[in-house]
Amino acid sequence: MKKQVLIIDDDRVFNQLLVDQIADMGLDTIGAHNWQEASRILQEAEPDLIFLDLKLPDADTPKLVATLSGQFPIVVLTGYGTIRNAVSLIQAGAVEYLTKPVGLDELEIIIRRELDSAELRRRNAFYRRQLESRRPGPLIGNSPAMLEVLDLIEAVAPTDATVLIQGESGTGKEMVAQALHQSSVRNGREMVTVDGGTLQETLFESEVFGHERGAFTSADRQKKGLIEEAEGSTLFLDEIGETSPAIQAKLLRVLETNTFRRLGGTRALMADVRFVVASNRDLAEMSQSGSFRSDLYFRLASFVIRVPPLRQRRDDIPLLAEYFLQRFARGIERNLTADALKLLMAYDWPGNVRELRNLVERAVILAGRDGRIRAEHFGPLVARRPDSVSLAFDHEPSLAEIEKDYLRRTLLQYGGNRAKAALVLGISERNIYRLIRQYELDDRSEH
Repeated sequence: MKKQVLIIDDDRVFNQLLVDQIADMGLDTIGAHNWQEASRILQEAEPDLIFLDLKLPDADTPKLVATLSGQFPIVVLTGYGTIRNAVSLIQAGAVEYLTKPVGLDELEIIIRRELDSAELRRRNAFYRRQLESRRPGPLIGNSPAMLEVLDLIEAVAPTDATVLIQGESGTGKEMVAQALHQSSVRNGREMVTVDGGTLQETLFESEVFGHERGAFTSADRQKKGLIEEAEGSTLFLDEIGETSPAIQAKLLRVLETNTFRRLGGTRALMADVRFVVASNRDLAEMSQSGSFRSDLYFRLASFVIRVPPLRQRRDDIPLLAEYFLQRFARGIERNLTADALKLLMAYDWPGNVRELRNLVERAVILAGRDGRIRAEHFGPLVARRPDSVSLAFDHEPSLAEIEKDYLRRTLLQYGGNRAKAALVLGISERNIYRLIRQYELDDRSEH
């Protein structure tokens, strides 16, 4: 969307001249000849910059500056420039004070400067909001399941295709969305994130689509939504399965037409946004049961990335644990003991990468200045660890049969990875090779 400038000046000739000159700079420009006209415009529009005449026939300009400057950058125009007036208006909140006639070069410099400053303020406010959320962890891993995810990201990122990311809570769906955004042509602007599972329907609609003044009781002014915040960027909508049917219908309209309306509005606005959505629920099943719109599901399902749970990519656990260990190291060299890593490898991680991150952070805190992170530092996992292992046989087995069967099961569980099996069994990798030969096991044929 073009940046918008509002000119409020009762000198019709000067007003039209200014409108034409600013429009020639590629900006959307509106002229108003008094405050009554301008106030009507401000009910429908949200300009990025206002030029305001010092002497309006129906308003006190210094009071207007004090009222409006918290919402808009304001440049005051006058034919009677004095230092005293300039100081008082700057103190009231104006960003600049210009004496007519205004030179075209000076005008363009001021406009570009103030629009850039307004954009910087908007982006800083956005960053503060975004930093409130904590991400579960990076896209780290070289397991086959994770390599497949990375291949899909590489394939779809350069396009503007809508992407559906599915996976259990804590698997790193937001990290996949971030990777998609950073690998896209839209990476010059920050990705905008909204959680569909935490907002009530009306609040969600207002946050995402924005609202017009008077759209509801407390809507005392127009507000841009996150779709407009994400202009030229990526909008990541998490937990789309939690949204209401009414919201789903509006989202479908945006995806189909690239247009939307603010809450309470009648004017269609363009959405120059790449949508990435995520859910930890089975949207295909929900669409069949009628709890999720099937037309929206089929629109989203054109490109799906399924993020595997951590238990299905155990080979990545040491890499992730090491990453989080160094992240929370607190200036001390940290290392996981073999017993600690064995414990992490044997756990099923229902909370996935987020749970691993939290437990590593906890272990680092408990370890204090001890550089060795031991099994006992993962107290919750130690408490869940079974005291015995059950192996079922249809006869009374010999000790060798039990050893062989347990070795076979362990190799199968870790996809034939002998190093991981050795770690879990508490023996050397050399002994694993010896036992495989002794029991004539082909670990590669067991998976």
